[in-house]
Amino acid sequence: MIKLQIIGHLGGDCTQNEVNGKHVINFNVAHSEKFKDSKGDLVTRTTWVKCAYWTDRPAIAPYLVKGTLIYAEGSPEAEAFTNKDNQPGSSLKMRVRDIQLLGGKPDGNSGSNSSSNSNSQNATSEAALSEEPADDLPF
Repeated sequence: MIKLQIIGHLGGDCTQNEVNGKHVINFNVAHSEKFKDSKGDLVTRTTWVKCAYWTDRPAIAPYLVKGTLIYAEGSPEAEAFTNKDNQPGSSLKMRVRDIQLLGGKPDGNSGSNSSSNSNSQNATSEAALSEEPADDLPF
């Protein structure tokens, strides 16, 4: 088995289709890395991965919008093609088995709101737990 893992931002909103009663969610993930070339110049290289997530639970689709940071893992597939200039090219595809939302859009609006909500919920939960007497456990 070959497994591909990627962490990156979505390049656009996902699309959904239904095939034989099963949902497929398609999206593109960009992973960028920075490094210095042989001349010492800083270079940024972005790799795009076309993803297909076959699922019977499409509830994640509304959260797969442009700019969202995700983790996805699955089986890779490379595809060779000839571009419009008659030059050979290739693309990387992945059949997603697992997907996790890692944060909001790069502008930080989505991520900051969810983390502050999560912190306030945690504080509320901890306060509620500390107020319960130890002999009144539900099990």
